[in-house]
Amino acid sequence: MSETYDLYQQGRAHLKKGRAAQATVALEKAKRREPEKASIREALGIAYLRIQRYEEAEQEFRVMLELSPADHYAHYGLGRALERQGKQSEANGHYKLASSLRPQNEHYASRILDLDQEGDELNEPDESGELNESGEADGPNADASST
Repeated sequence: MSETYDLYQQGRAHLKKGRAAQATVALEKAKRREPEKASIREALGIAYLRIQRYEEAEQEFRVMLELSPADHYAHYGLGRALERQGKQSEANGHYKLASSLRPQNEHYASRILDLDQEGDELNEPDESGELNESGEADGPNADASST
């Protein structure tokens, strides 16, 4: 077995045991050795998500999509990273792509519904029934809903 494969397996073992931070050490070393390996990038993206390093997770899943644009899990993982950074609209697009690439996966479809429902709530009119030009409510809590 190659040293890269051993590092990858070590990282996956850490992930399975719930030690995502430790997994990143081995997986980052493996990535340096084989940056074009989607399986390493996927595991590293998952580890980053679990330790709330969302920008780094986003980066890993974006590279995965450069390597394999039709990878349903890369779209899903990217959606999760984007959602955690507050980029719901972009996340929802990736959830929709993941769901269309793997329609039998109900979890992907459920993420779309969750964000669509949240998006509908954000576009509700205020008490006066008014929406501003951008479709957002002009009301006492209008600024709070955009943060």
